[in-house]
Amino acid sequence: MLDKDQLNNIVAGIAKNYSEREEIFFTDPCKHFPNKQAIEDIVMDLRRVMFPRYFGDETPTGTNPEYFIGESLIRIEDSLRRELREALLFRGDVPEGKLEARVDEICNTFFNRLPEVQRILLTDVQAAFDGDPAAQSKEEIIFSYPGFFAIFVYRIAHELYVQNVPLIPRIMSEYAHGATGVDINSGAEIGEYFFIDHATGVVIGETTNIGAHVKVYQGVTLGALSTRAGQALAGVKRHPTIEDNVTIYSNASVLGGETVVGEGSIIAGSAFVISSVPKGSRVSLKNQEVNVRTPNKEHDKCWEI
Repeated sequence: MLDKDQLNNIVAGIAKNYSEREEIFFTDPCKHFPNKQAIEDIVMDLRRVMFPRYFGDETPTGTNPEYFIGESLIRIEDSLRRELREALLFRGDVPEGKLEARVDEICNTFFNRLPEVQRILLTDVQAAFDGDPAAQSKEEIIFSYPGFFAIFVYRIAHELYVQNVPLIPRIMSEYAHGATGVDINSGAEIGEYFFIDHATGVVIGETTNIGAHVKVYQGVTLGALSTRAGQALAGVKRHPTIEDNVTIYSNASVLGGETVVGEGSIIAGSAFVISSVPKGSRVSLKNQEVNVRTPNKEHDKCWEI
């Protein structure tokens, strides 16, 4: 147990850090910050609207679902408005007199986009079903595929990112990242019929452009080359462009803002691509060797399982 002197010293040290670091604003009543849990709840509520009865007890009337949709969206909008105010005030680039008008603008644009976002998500479900012979139904994909959940959250977060909303898209993306192991920056541009097979370890950077009917496997990185310049590269295209109908197999890396993978190309597993490849290319590693040892000597028996 901490004694009184120890506790006083620790408290004094932490309080001193409070006062010296701008990242900690415990004593600044003017600082604003959105609520992480509330943002995660918005994501889950939107998922229930997009895919009713999969993730909750709601039972929209079969021939008249409008009441369920309308009531849900009103509740979601109320929560989103609160978090938008906090996020915009945190960054401080919207005068308080214009705050409500900016919140109105973001919400109107965001909610008007939801039917189209849902339509695109249904193409992602179809892509997963078409691309995975282990999928027994489209319902199974919606219920349980982590790659699809990551794509769902990305498509919601992206609609806020393109409106220059601070913090909230990142919180949404990191929620999906933590739940699935898939890290899709909300700034990426991703076309229809997108499928992440097996998920886990996929990284898609902020300035990535992905066309339609693209399939990637676990461990794929669509990333940047060296980012030692740090913030000087903000807003610069750092990540690759993947054209339509491309397949990228597990653990491949495609890097660089000038790198374009042409339409219909296939990138083999573990390939490292840092320059453009033309349409219809097949990119693979060369001179790979697989050595197999058999336990035909006494000292090799340790290989037996």
